[in-house]
Amino acid sequence: MSSTRDTEKYSVPGLERGLRILSEFSRHTPTLTAPELAKRLDVPRTTVFRLLITLENLGFVERAKNGRDFQLGTAVLKLGFEYLASLSLTELSRPILERLRDELGFSANLVIRDGRDIVYIQKVASSSLFTSSVHIGTRLPAHATVLGRVLLCNHSFHELQDLYPEERLQPYGPHTPPTVKDLYQRLLTDKAHGYVLEEGFFESNISTIAAPVFNEEGNVAAALGLTIPQMHIPPADKDHLINKVRFAARELSSCLNHNIEAVAT
Repeated sequence: MSSTRDTEKYSVPGLERGLRILSEFSRHTPTLTAPELAKRLDVPRTTVFRLLITLENLGFVERAKNGRDFQLGTAVLKLGFEYLASLSLTELSRPILERLRDELGFSANLVIRDGRDIVYIQKVASSSLFTSSVHIGTRLPAHATVLGRVLLCNHSFHELQDLYPEERLQPYGPHTPPTVKDLYQRLLTDKAHGYVLEEGFFESNISTIAAPVFNEEGNVAAALGLTIPQMHIPPADKDHLINKVRFAARELSSCLNHNIEAVAT
């Protein structure tokens, strides 16, 4: 096993700094200047500027319209899509989501969890006039979304505490669980049901039905969801929609070699 000293011996400081620069950009800070990056990384401005020029030449960053700020370039986007496309889930889920969309007339999505966020890795849109703000690569908070609750449903209380050590969870609307304890209680109910149905949970005019997708080891690998552009689902339609979503999730789980009998019905 390589020691820490061996790891440091073979690391490339310039590459590490370049990757750290890319990591500083986010949806909260889409543009940054060279001085701001130098301050954030505690690296000389001249070094940061040279790294930015290199990254710019490769297409990983580009200058904003003012010529002073930098933002992520298309090469980063290409890497992201190449990664998503390499996941077998994206390929396996496409026909299942398309069939669900065609049968029910609503958009269908597949998400995975990355830390405290959910990430959309597949989406098939309906032909309705409703336009969703989410697309492949969109990240949303796991604790505040229906799909996120599906991905967290098998977590123990201690695992949730490790993931959310803060006393109060960040609110994203009136329905966001205020504490880890409140979130855990909801997850227990979600797990017992085997699906989550919420009306106006994250966005007031949208209802969502979601179910877990299990991998071969029996872990929740993804969440499969149906987006319904209505504040309320007609009661007569709920069971039909729930059954369709759960069936699609089981079908995708089967594609991942999960033992369907192990999933509670």
